Amino acid sequence: MTHRTTPRHRRARTLTAVAIAIAGAVTPAASAATATASPCTPGATYGPPLPSRAVTSQLIRGGFDFLEGPTWDQRTGSLFLSNMQNPTGSQGVQPSAVLRFTPPATFETFIAASGSNGLAVTPDGTRLLAATHDNRTVSSYDLADRSRTTVAANYLGRAFNSPNDLTIGRDGTTYFTDPNFQRGYRADEQNGRTSVFRVRDGVVRLVDDTLSQPNGVVLSPDGTTLYVGGSNSIVKYTVAPDGSTGNRTTLASIRTPDGATVDCAGNLYWASYEEGLVHVFSPSGTRLGTISAGRNVTNAAFGGPDGRTLYITSGVSGSFGLYQVRLNVPGNPY
Repeated sequence: MTHRTTPRHRRARTLTAVAIAIAGAVTPAASAATATASPCTPGATYGPPLPSRAVTSQLIRGGFDFLEGPTWDQRTGSLFLSNMQNPTGSQGVQPSAVLRFTPPATFETFIAASGSNGLAVTPDGTRLLAATHDNRTVSSYDLADRSRTTVAANYLGRAFNSPNDLTIGRDGTTYFTDPNFQRGYRADEQNGRTSVFRVRDGVVRLVDDTLSQPNGVVLSPDGTTLYVGGSNSIVKYTVAPDGSTGNRTTLASIRTPDGATVDCAGNLYWASYEEGLVHVFSPSGTRLGTISAGRNVTNAAFGGPDGRTLYITSGVSGSFGLYQVRLNVPGNPY
């Protein structure tokens, strides 16, 4: 789920003003009392994920500023997205809002000033976690009243660069990437390092501070492998029962990796920003095919009633679009 500012590294992009009619803020549905169900069937065997080696997605709607962070909300049957805009103020920070898309064609502003990039709905369906570059934290938005709290404030007392993307483990551990794409002119408190972190119960721990500009991040369906995109590659870490991670190994090479998602079979769907493609890899790193979505693909997420619709954010600054394509294997869980 995530996240450049210029055509290559999304640092200080300039957007063309585009008028777009989006409805005002709306009140979300009441929160669920129990965890949302996963579309994955335990022990199931899945076939090829793509209808063919090269698949083309279809545009739902264009004309947005810069879309990122799609994540599906099973309770309401809708998709959340971050709509990022031009940097503003003396610190050069990019404003953003959380939009909500309800199929087939309704777009609404859900949180007008979210400061968000990557998003994820918690397994119990009550909160929206957000990598928030506006105050350089990881935040949580209550889906019932949209109130905001802080999940990860800093690391060892030092502000993060600009949290970019995140993924949630079944035990509640949140893993997130911290490149410097949206840091703007604010002080570098990480001493030049761009890192991957994990947080649980407010305690932040380092996963890796040697990966240049880490971006998309996703867990395998069983939670035992963490995947991160950065430096034109996808790397992986083993995940122990306590949430800690092992040494880094390389899964596959990919140009300008951005956001990502995973299906129930463990296949990875990784956005290549410059190529305008979503590359599909098996859990072993075998290339299974591609999904095209115009130019500058930033992210992808599964959704729909059966979890088999892949939503993709892609476009040029000032004219981004949300795309969709039907696939063979449902996503896990978003």
